[in-house]
Amino acid sequence: MSTLILFLPPVRPGPATEYSYTLTADGHTALRHATAPAALLPEPTRPGGEVVAVVPARALSWQRVQMPAGVPLGAGQQTPRLRSVLEGLLEDRLLDDATQLHFALQPGAHGTAQGGEPVWVAVCDRAWLRENLQALEAAGRRVSRVVPEFAPGPTASGGPELCALGTPEEAFVVLTGQGADQGVAVLPLTPMALALARAGTPMASATAEQDGNTLPVRAEPAVAALAERMLNQQGQRVALHTASQRALDAARGDWDLAQFDLASTGRTRALRKAGSALSALLNAPQWRAARWGVGLLVVAHLVGLNAWAWQERQALAAKQAAVRAALTQTFPKVQVVVDAPVQMERELAQLRQAAGSASARDLEPLLAAAGAALPDGRLPTSIEYTPGELRLRGVTLAPDEEAALSARLQAAGYRARLDDGSLVLRTEVSP
Repeated sequence: MSTLILFLPPVRPGPATEYSYTLTADGHTALRHATAPAALLPEPTRPGGEVVAVVPARALSWQRVQMPAGVPLGAGQQTPRLRSVLEGLLEDRLLDDATQLHFALQPGAHGTAQGGEPVWVAVCDRAWLRENLQALEAAGRRVSRVVPEFAPGPTASGGPELCALGTPEEAFVVLTGQGADQGVAVLPLTPMALALARAGTPMASATAEQDGNTLPVRAEPAVAALAERMLNQQGQRVALHTASQRALDAARGDWDLAQFDLASTGRTRALRKAGSALSALLNAPQWRAARWGVGLLVVAHLVGLNAWAWQERQALAAKQAAVRAALTQTFPKVQVVVDAPVQMERELAQLRQAAGSASARDLEPLLAAAGAALPDGRLPTSIEYTPGELRLRGVTLAPDEEAALSARLQAAGYRARLDDGSLVLRTEVSP
């Protein structure tokens, strides 16, 4: 399953609004990245592909709240009551009217709240987010998941990280993995802001002392030179980190900001998760060894099945050759073997006829078998005989008598059935 990952613009969408996008087949490597209007965005290249929208860091506010006991937080519990609770908890912390904002709870919020820990809540402008999603849907790019560009929680390095973004005229830095709560902070890219961020973050200070006053710093190519000039004064080194790499990192996260009135149905979420898991299994680099193992297992099974089938064919051919050899050795005059059992039965019948002995297909054995099997007093009104078949007309039997008759005749090597008031006997094996 391929994925189209696009950044939502910081302003409300219009006819000329362009979206920076990244197209990936495995979630780890970018196939294509560019900027295009919504109508010209590429479609996922495989059936079942998804569209992921990334909310920029500056469009989000992160709040950490202690949820009241007894408030359900599951995926199917995002009710107006829960939103009212969040509005009451965040009303004094937000500058804008809470009713005009969109809220999204952290993944696994139910378990976190049950453990007595505060829950992260992502906050952004509701109208802005809805209008962007509607514009993309109108262009045929329905968004299946909305993720933050940066999210609270541990970083890949296990400590604080800095990422410089923007343009040289409007550069800013995002600080992640900071403090005990491991939150996200957006600051202007200035030496003073960087110094304040380092001094005010206990975890950053400890990491700096351990690593020789250096922290992992990444920057977009547009602001890499500016970040180096400002950070070189503190001995920092800057690594390039493109928008495509940030998009891939964000899409692999667990967050989904499409909650409450923007939430997908439970069935859609389940299908999306299943598709993402299948895509990761088929394309992700970390599953390459497992894919090789499954492939080798399938090849081994195919080779084993073919070898077993070959052995079975050889065994069957040997048995058929033994039957043909028995026929030709017993009856040397048979030169061509077509159906060995039938030909052998015919040869035996001819030998019996030549010796004057009766076979099971003759009239006398058929009459004897019928006489021994019929109940007392049941006599036929007429008898018809053809080689191997005897028809006794005028014989009627009750169901239990018919079952007993069939069992006795089958033990003697005959089959019996009632046909329009007649009892028909046939031999089990025909020449």
